[in-house]
Amino acid sequence: MRLIFGLVLLLGVALAGFAVYMAKNYISGYQAQLEQERQSRPEPIKTVDIYVATRTLNFSDPILSTDVQLVAFPEASLPEGVFRTAEELFPRGDEEPRATLRAMEKGEAILAVKVTEPGQDAGISSKLGRGMRAFAIQVDSITGVSGFLRPGDRVDVYWTGNIGRGGVRTEGDSEGDVTKLIQSNVQLIAVDQSANTDRTEASIARTVTVTVRPEQVAALAQAQATGRLTLSLVGTEDEVVAQQIEVDQRQLLGLTAAPTPVEMETPEICTVRTRRGAEVIETPIPCTN
Repeated sequence: MRLIFGLVLLLGVALAGFAVYMAKNYISGYQAQLEQERQSRPEPIKTVDIYVATRTLNFSDPILSTDVQLVAFPEASLPEGVFRTAEELFPRGDEEPRATLRAMEKGEAILAVKVTEPGQDAGISSKLGRGMRAFAIQVDSITGVSGFLRPGDRVDVYWTGNIGRGGVRTEGDSEGDVTKLIQSNVQLIAVDQSANTDRTEASIARTVTVTVRPEQVAALAQAQATGRLTLSLVGTEDEVVAQQIEVDQRQLLGLTAAPTPVEMETPEICTVRTRRGAEVIETPIPCTN
């Protein structure tokens, strides 16, 4: 009886050991597969909360707290100038909201370059940098590039007028009607009374407003008062700085300058006057110094 009990006990211990061994192998295999699966997974994308528009915002619309919401955005693709807190976007609350400088669609991120400072409207004053001034130039369909100018474009400004023929000139100087580049790569901030950079339709403008330095304002005012200004559109990716350009009628037609007449020196004539009664006779004689 004791022998049978001992055999049963040994058999039970062996079966238990075998079960433990099998369970350990199964768990080890499962853990290995789980670790392999974890390693094959891509790293989780880190996100941050930023403000986006909850509706379509048009140019110059005020941005209120009801027009935005926080959404998760991939941190690696975060654009520059986003707003992450209400204190950044609404430092003065809805009493002095920001305004849109560009149209934004629903779900689009609110960026600093697309909105004004708190309490400012979307007028041209918000687009003037430090030390810059706004100056209006009269244009028409010819001088204004057929109406294809938009706020944000850059232009070269040419002056056409008559500089006269007076003063001291050297050979090669321009004279008469002249066209000259007076300002290069000037930025437009408004066309007529619109500063909307999203306008796409062509329209014949009467005036365009540019942002320039104070000394450029004086030059443009003098040029506009003494001649005609013409604008030339600069490409969006053109970084070439225009050189000094000046063309007059003689250069346009390929004519050479007329030779300057040489004044002949008039010889000095000396005379001797002799009175004979009521008659006075003048006799030329060589002059002596």
